[in-house]
Amino acid sequence: CWLNSSDHNTPFPLSVLLQVGFFPSECVELINDKVPQSVTNSVPKPVSKKHGKLITFLRTFMKSRPTKQKLKQRGILKERVFGCDLGEHLLNSGHDVPQVLKSCTEFIEKHGIVDGIYRLSGIASNIQKLRHEFDSEQIPDLTKDIYIQDIHCVGSLCKLYFRELPNPLLTYQLYEKFSDAVSAATDEERLVRIHDVIQQLPPPHYR
Repeated sequence: CWLNSSDHNTPFPLSVLLQVGFFPSECVELINDKVPQSVTNSVPKPVSKKHGKLITFLRTFMKSRPTKQKLKQRGILKERVFGCDLGEHLLNSGHDVPQVLKSCTEFIEKHGIVDGIYRLSGIASNIQKLRHEFDSEQIPDLTKDIYIQDIHCVGSLCKLYFRELPNPLLTYQLYEKFSDAVSAATDEERLVRIHDVIQQLPPPHYR
């Protein structure tokens, strides 16, 4: 910003004027005469009785809104499956283990005895289609030919579910303990220490 001096030829930067601590009077212009009369004479209008009732109603409505948890319990608000905290998802769904994992593992145990079931990737479009159905709280028919012919998409979906958990299956909190456990000197000691850490997992993660 720039302000002009009295001769209107020498500009003063605002930063310089602020450092001085005051504005020279010749650089200040009163704007009283330029303010519309309607603005200077305006007085806040009182809230009408009709509008007062509306405001009271809106306040009451906002305070009486059901919580997110209650909306989930009533089935009005649906929580997505992928990318949702494991404990929260199980609490909302009422299951012991996520339905997506139950369906996929049952399918794999029946049809997926093939090389690289969890190593090879399935067709991306099939994976996304399955994901969308589970996220919509539907249980897709995995025995369809499209999935039977692309068994790896079911294994890929399982990996995708675990990969998108906000808090991993083995949890951030126990990461250091698992890291120490797998660094044990012998296989026997490693097994015992890993077993001990697994016992410390939260119930949803342990199941």
